[in-house]
Amino acid sequence: MKPYRDLWQELCSTQNLQRAFTKARKHKTLKPCVLEFEADVKNNLSQLRTELLFHFYQPRPLETFILRDPKTRKISKSHFRDRVIHHALCNVIEPMFEKRFIFDSYANRKSKGTLEAIKRFEYFQGKVSHNYTTNVYVLKADIKHYFDEVDHSVLLDIIQKRVKDPKIIWLIKRILGNYSTSDGKGMPLGNLTSQFFANIYLNELDYFVKQELNAKYYLRYVDDFVIFHTSLTVLQEWKEDIAQFLAEKLKLQLHPDKSKIIPLNRGIEFLGFKLFSYHRLLKRKNMRYFLRKLRQTNSLYQEEKMTYDDVYNFMEGWCAHAKNANTFKRRQKILTSFEEQYPREISTKEVNRGLPKNKKPTKEVVTPPNTTKP
Repeated sequence: MKPYRDLWQELCSTQNLQRAFTKARKHKTLKPCVLEFEADVKNNLSQLRTELLFHFYQPRPLETFILRDPKTRKISKSHFRDRVIHHALCNVIEPMFEKRFIFDSYANRKSKGTLEAIKRFEYFQGKVSHNYTTNVYVLKADIKHYFDEVDHSVLLDIIQKRVKDPKIIWLIKRILGNYSTSDGKGMPLGNLTSQFFANIYLNELDYFVKQELNAKYYLRYVDDFVIFHTSLTVLQEWKEDIAQFLAEKLKLQLHPDKSKIIPLNRGIEFLGFKLFSYHRLLKRKNMRYFLRKLRQTNSLYQEEKMTYDDVYNFMEGWCAHAKNANTFKRRQKILTSFEEQYPREISTKEVNRGLPKNKKPTKEVVTPPNTTKP
């Protein structure tokens, strides 16, 4: 007989809240909200624990702002103390769901991520096409306004199949109730709990596709998913079945413009890349966005509104992303131009790597690690 677990006591424990705080502050140690909380961390964690134990915890209003580049998105950010609670909740219940997730769900999970999803995509395309000797079709699908359309009551029903503790459910309701796009719908982009709940919600779709449709070559990243098959007719039928399942069970819709069946040999756009049989390219709109952002960054630097470290970090981040595609010549061209524009500048990262301060940075220094031709 399994020993009884008091999930609520685990969640509210001092150890769990301390661990949640450590996770919430990761990579954000110099942010004012983190420094303010950390200045009196013992009392702040004690206050959160008291609010949870006596059931008067109430999330603070979300800070909302609009990002318009590369596409318009509304981001809602929780107060730091609420982010600690989100981590505390996930610490306790995430393991209960993680073992139920299918292998080929790649978003917001340990040892997964974008690059692993791309690798799995390439494995599938080789497998289904018998090393590219057979015609293959891909159902490339996207769910319309996914985060805005998640139904709270449906989500809670799914969660309660695994989590029986009413106090945990009370906390989840508090978190969900702090944001809605319409009555009882929606989760904010940017919250840890939203990312976790998004996987729980669409795990229902994963099981339908794998068990009911018996689709062998299926993978999902948040609300983007692909299915490979040699039969166009089968994929057309599956697309209709999936649309019906989403509407009836999850109250969602496939995106009419972004859900298509495409021959594999045309190249498939997935997670920022266009994937072909033997190579990857960056999506054209992503490349246009980068070049536009680079011009803006250069202008801000010239106006002294941005430091060279900021410019360097931007370039290093792009190179780290771009090296995952066949972009060797393009990267070298951009980096050469970059060095010509900043001939005497040097970042603190370069100094930390041991470059003499009076030495002009070389291409190897500016370029992130492993930028050799793929």
